Order: sequence, then structure tokens, then C-alpha cells
Amino acid sequence: MRAVVQRVSRAEVVIEGPTDRQEVGRIGTGLLVFLGVDKEDDAGDVQYITGKIRDLRVFEDPVDPARHLNVSVQNAGGSVLVVPEFTLAADCRKGRRPSFDRAAAPPVARPLVDEVVRELRRSGLSVETGEFQATMSVSLVNEGPVTLLLDSRRTF
Repeated sequence: MRAVVQRVSRAEVVIEGPTDRQEVGRIGTGLLVFLGVDKEDDAGDVQYITGKIRDLRVFEDPVDPARHLNVSVQNAGGSVLVVPEFTLAADCRKGRRPSFDRAAAPPVARPLVDEVVRELRRSGLSVETGEFQATMSVSLVNEGPVTLLLDSRRTF
């Protein structure tokens, strides 16, 4: 499981239909998480990614502002916006066209993405989501900027 995590002051996801625009998720201060699922991912990967998202210390310490990366999203009172993104499973090492052979099929990926969202909510975080298998427009203001890459297959 791979995640691109960005510290944001705000972020939103909308789906543009032929006749309307539907906002499906919006947060203020918090983390925008683009989440990709590989074929081999399972509950262990969910626990790893969820724990990292919840506990990463990427916010300023209000007691000591000089410590820029000292407080987790949970302790900062922030929210999380999880956006499913299968392209994170792409392999771009050969040729010019990405290969998605490693990407989990929707019936496998959707329950794992849903479980990440449930686990984050169980920990007390306010969580919004994008829409699985939709073409989405994502807007954000990245603070810092702080952008981190997480990969449950690269834990050491």
C-alpha cells in the first residue's frame, strides 16, 4: 500500500458531472492522503499505513513553534482527506507508459481503502474521502510544503 501524504491548510475533492459539480470531501487543516493499493496488500498493510498517517509528527508544536515537525494530525486537531488513487501502484521503470500490473483490482482495493478510513475514524480523527473509481478534481493548499511518501512494503 502506498500513500502520498501532504500537510494542508485546506483541501477538497469534487466530481465534475456533465451538468453539475459535486463536492465529495473537504477539510481544513490536516492531511491530504492519496492512497494506492497493490495486489499483495492485506490487513497488515492497512494497519501500517493507518498508524503512520495517524501518528506522523508533521505539524508545528504550539508550545514551541520552532519545532516545525513535532505534533501529529490527531494531536493538532486536524482532519484527514483520503483520496483513492490506483495510479500510485504504477510501475514507470520501462518505456513511457505506466504499467498497472501491481494495482489491486477494485473488488480487492475498495475494502482495503474503506478499512483505512474506518481505522482512522476509530482513532478519533475526522475523515473525509474522495470517491472510489471516479474522476476527481483535487484542490489543496500544501503547508510547508510538507509531502511524504509511505510504502507498507518498505518498512525498514
